[in-house]
Amino acid sequence: MSPPAQRRIWDDRAMPSERLIDALNEQIGREYAAAHQYVAIASYYDAATYPNLARLFNEQAEEEREHAAKMVAYLIDSGTRPKLTEIAAPIDEFKDHVEPVRLALEQERSNTVAIHELFDIARETRDSASEVFLHWFIAEQVEEESRMGSLLEVAERLEDFPMMLDEFVYREGDKLGDAEAD
Repeated sequence: MSPPAQRRIWDDRAMPSERLIDALNEQIGREYAAAHQYVAIASYYDAATYPNLARLFNEQAEEEREHAAKMVAYLIDSGTRPKLTEIAAPIDEFKDHVEPVRLALEQERSNTVAIHELFDIARETRDSASEVFLHWFIAEQVEEESRMGSLLEVAERLEDFPMMLDEFVYREGDKLGDAEAD
């Protein structure tokens, strides 16, 4: 018989509210789902012989897994056992080389909203430790949206020349969204 579902591991320390714990668990699922989606996008580009776009999205997938791992560690450090949930199958069929980038930007925008909602919960529940923790994710989302937004602008300009988008990512991909590089 498995042990009962237990959220709080230690009772003698300040921990996030149940509301924030639930929201963080949901966000962990979103981060893993985002990683899953990025692997599907990378696979699409790899199969279409766009190796640089495939590499970029595989790197994005790894970043999303790292984000989830940070949240898992935070819950554990806060005395709470994370609760991982199911992840839906990603979208893996695209009409052209621009659509996956558009999907990635939409995903980042949605993730930004969710991160801000987490911050709002931390603030409403007067959980300053969680507020501090979430600041990093807020800054990260600014960077992620900028990167995918820049990539989408280039992808749309090169709509008729998909191989040029892959070449652009090879030459300039590490500078995407970097205001100092623009």
